[in-house]
Amino acid sequence: MKHLIIIGAGGMGRVMYDMARESVGYQTEYDIKGYIDDNMHSLDTFVGYPPILGTISEYQPQENDIFICSIGGGSRKACMESIINRGGEFLTMIHNTARIGSNVKIGKGCMIGAFTTVAADAKIGNYNFIQSNMIIGHDVIIGNWNRIDSHTMLIGGITIGDENMIHSAAVINHEVQIGNHCHIGACSFVTRNVEDNWTVFGNPARRLS
Repeated sequence: MKHLIIIGAGGMGRVMYDMARESVGYQTEYDIKGYIDDNMHSLDTFVGYPPILGTISEYQPQENDIFICSIGGGSRKACMESIINRGGEFLTMIHNTARIGSNVKIGKGCMIGAFTTVAADAKIGNYNFIQSNMIIGHDVIIGNWNRIDSHTMLIGGITIGDENMIHSAAVINHEVQIGNHCHIGACSFVTRNVEDNWTVFGNPARRLS
């Protein structure tokens, strides 16, 4: 049995605790050991959660520990890499209500949220944070370290690079290519390719100067 540790005990960390108890493998492949957070008092005003075991910067992974990260934004990758560099491994957590199609490939350290569909022959790389109520179409290719927020629709055949932020309710049109380090604004409809480091917004989405 693996022992799951959630990185970050803030609001999303508390949501992640609920998600972990509703995901594939809970109580058969892993239990929940607790949190790590640099604020050791994050849960002082809350009840019913597992303990904070230590700080992110100092916690040393133990045998059978496995991790999931609730932290978003620019610090997410750095927090995760600090654990990886100390020998920690990350769980790919798939909510029980997610629908995973034929021949789908999902890398390590990903989270697939509730009521999300991943259609046939999609390929998802490592350490992606894919939230709830999403549609990932057939033959979609997603790289590494992306955050894709709830109610986003990735229509079939698109390609997404690495370290992108795609905000809630965005729609990426058929066969569009998204580069690396891009930001896609909430509710945007992306009809053209997005180059590295661009921020786009609107319907149709345009690059922000």
